[in-house]
Amino acid sequence: MDSYKIVFSGSGGQGVITAAIVLAEAAVVYDKLHAVQAQSYGPEARGGATRSDVIISDEKINYPKVSSPNLLVCLTQEAYNKFSNIVMPGGMIITDPKYVVISKSDATQLELPMYDTVVEKVGNPICFNTCMLGVVVKISNMVKVESIIKVFESRMPQKFVEINIKALKVGMELVSK
Repeated sequence: MDSYKIVFSGSGGQGVITAAIVLAEAAVVYDKLHAVQAQSYGPEARGGATRSDVIISDEKINYPKVSSPNLLVCLTQEAYNKFSNIVMPGGMIITDPKYVVISKSDATQLELPMYDTVVEKVGNPICFNTCMLGVVVKISNMVKVESIIKVFESRMPQKFVEINIKALKVGMELVSK
């Protein structure tokens, strides 16, 4: 397997960094892969630009920064405008049409109504990032769903585990449609 590079981007408070951390931890701790996760964000606690890079590989990773991702997630228009041109040839960009209006790009672009779907099916918009993570898990096929769930169980208060598992599965189902 070659390394798989993902950039999660959006706005502070959307859970972009949390989703990236969960993915990288699942890869390393439970799937016994190599992974690195790096993040950058604006000075604001909420609302500032946020980016988190994840590289997953079955071989040693020598550099933690992603310059040409296989997969780019943009949860805000600002993120899309800033990063949509960095996707590798043949790569994919995932957006939610509630927040992003796509323009012409050489990458495959997948618009999924993640926010509205998680509100409808889970009943809580706080799980938007987990729904997005389910989309990434399904598309990348790099980490097992069971591994993500184990990270939830080890990191989250018990009362939030079930709702996040539900949101993860909602995201995966969106891709299947």
